Amino acid sequence: MTIFVFIASLLGAMAFGMPIAFALLVCGVALMVHLGNFDTQILAQNMLEGVNNYPLMAVPFFMLAGELMNAGGLSARIVKVADALVGHVRGGLGYVAIIAATVVASISGSAVADTAAVAALLIPMMRKAGYDVPRAAGLIAAGGIIAPVIPPSIAIVVFGVVAQISITKLFLAGLFPGIMMALTLTATWWLCAKKEKNVAVRSFSAGGLGRALLDGVWALVLPLVIIGGMKFGVFTPTEAAVVAVVYAFVVGRFVYRELEMPRLPELVLSAAKTSSTVLFLVASALVSAWLITIANIPAQVSELLEPFVDNKILLMFVIMVLVIIVGTALDLMPTVLIMTPILMPVIHKAGIDPVYFGVMFIMNNAIGLLTPPVGTVLNVVAGTSRVSLDQVIQGVWPFLLSLTALMFLFVLFPQLITVPASWLR
Repeated sequence: MTIFVFIASLLGAMAFGMPIAFALLVCGVALMVHLGNFDTQILAQNMLEGVNNYPLMAVPFFMLAGELMNAGGLSARIVKVADALVGHVRGGLGYVAIIAATVVASISGSAVADTAAVAALLIPMMRKAGYDVPRAAGLIAAGGIIAPVIPPSIAIVVFGVVAQISITKLFLAGLFPGIMMALTLTATWWLCAKKEKNVAVRSFSAGGLGRALLDGVWALVLPLVIIGGMKFGVFTPTEAAVVAVVYAFVVGRFVYRELEMPRLPELVLSAAKTSSTVLFLVASALVSAWLITIANIPAQVSELLEPFVDNKILLMFVIMVLVIIVGTALDLMPTVLIMTPILMPVIHKAGIDPVYFGVMFIMNNAIGLLTPPVGTVLNVVAGTSRVSLDQVIQGVWPFLLSLTALMFLFVLFPQLITVPASWLR
C-alpha cells in the first residue's frame, strides 16, 4: 500500500501539470499523511537540511564556469582546435562535434549547457557544408550526454550527496566510460558519414592546426587542471568548481578578452537560475527520500528484486531496464533523486560496487535525455538548430542505440569501469 501511495501521489501530481519539484513535495506530504506523522516543521527541516551540504556548492560554481566559458570564447576555441585537427576528413565536422562535446563536458558538466554551446557553433557550419542536418543534430545531442558521465558532472555530485558516496571516486570512475561513449559515437558516426553526399572537404593545414592549438591552449588546459587537481588531492570537487570559475573568468577576460564586464551580472543570474532549479529539486527530493526510508520502501523493493540479488549481472540488467523505462517519463535529475534512495540498499545487499553502480546509473539516466517524450537535450538541439523535434529524433536513433549497447556491455563486463577506476584512485 505504501508503494502505491508513493507512486500514485507522484504521478498524480505530475499528471496535473505540476512541476516535478512540487510534485515531490506533494508525494512527501502524501506519505506523511499515510504514515500518520504529518508535520510541516519536519517538512521544512528536511528541505533545509537537504541543501545544507558542502558538496552541493559545486553545482552553482560549475554552472557559472560553463556560462563564463561560453561567453569568454573558450568553447569556440575548443571547436576551432578540433576542426583544425579532423575537420579535413570526410564527415570531419561530425568528429569535431564529438571532440568538442567531450572537452567541453570535462569543464562544465551540464548536458543542456554543453549541447546548446556546441550546437550553436557547429550546426550552422554543418548546414553550410552540406551535411544532413537532422543527423548532425542527433549526433550533437548524443555528444551532449557525455557531460553527466565524465567529470566534473553535476549529476554525479547530486548522486554522491544522496547516496553518500565519495564524489571524487565517482568523478574518476566516470572518466573512462565518458571516453568510451565518445569513441562509440565516433564509430557510429564513421558508419553514418559514409552516407553523406555533397559534403565539402578541405585539405589539412599543419599551420592552421598549430595556430589553433596556440590560440586554444588556455581552453584545453582547464580539464587537465580540474581532473589532475582532484586526482592528486590538490582540491576537492567543490574547490575544483571554484577553480574552474576563476580560470574561465581570467582567461575569458584577460587572455581572450571576449568576456565583457557588463555581461557578468547576466551570466551570474543565468547560472543562479539554473542552479536554483537543481537545488530546489534536491531539497524537495530529500524530503521524499527521508520518508521513503521511514516507510521502509527500500525493503519492499528489495523483496521484489530478491530473485535477482544472487546474480549481480542479472540484477544490474533488470535495474538498467527499469531505469530506461522511468527515464522516458522523467528528466535526469528527478530520476536520480527519486530512485537513488530506493535502489542503493539493494545494491549494497547484492554486494555491487556502489561507485560502479553510480556511474552506470548516471549513464543510464543521461541516455534518458535522448529518449522521447521528455528528451531534454533533443529539445535543446531542436531549438538551437531550427530543426523540428521529429527530425532530431530520427537523426539521433543510431547514436542512441549504440550508446545503449555500450551501457549493457558495461553491465556484462563491469571490469571495464572498475579496473580503470582503480588505476586512478
